[in-house]
Amino acid sequence: MRGVFLGKGFSGASLDELAAAAGLNRPSLYAAFGDKEQLYIATLRFYGEKSIEGLDGILGGKGTIQQRLARVYSAAIDLYTAPPHRPGCMIVGTAAVESPSHPKIAAAAAGLLADIEKSLERGFAASDLPAAPTPAARARMAGAILYAIAIRARLGAKASDLKAFASSMVPTICG
Repeated sequence: MRGVFLGKGFSGASLDELAAAAGLNRPSLYAAFGDKEQLYIATLRFYGEKSIEGLDGILGGKGTIQQRLARVYSAAIDLYTAPPHRPGCMIVGTAAVESPSHPKIAAAAAGLLADIEKSLERGFAASDLPAAPTPAARARMAGAILYAIAIRARLGAKASDLKAFASSMVPTICG
């Protein structure tokens, strides 16, 4: 379903397409998720939680914070530019567009962004970087670059260009 939402957006995704992607008929889809907005939020949360698990795993791993942050960006770029599409990030690519008219989507996306920044903050707090800027400030900067990567991927940037961009930002965030 993520692929349908990323490819068509929330508004453009039809219930028939979503049901086919889920391997369910429309009545079963409604019974399982309620309406399309609830299905979208469940999908957003599912993939958001997977992303945060991945972030926590990388940030809690071996190496310097610079190396771990570079691995975070590399993993995101690989995901965002995976063939056959350039899906980007569900929060950036679709939730941001729908948020003005769907407050529940806005709240779910905002919660995930906060969780992403908390994960990044934990990674910076466990590092040996100087106290200023704070781990929270570094996390906001690192998150902003993550979202910029997602936007650039969605617009068709090459993975190699995105990796060069990310590599240029790690020293700025960690310096």
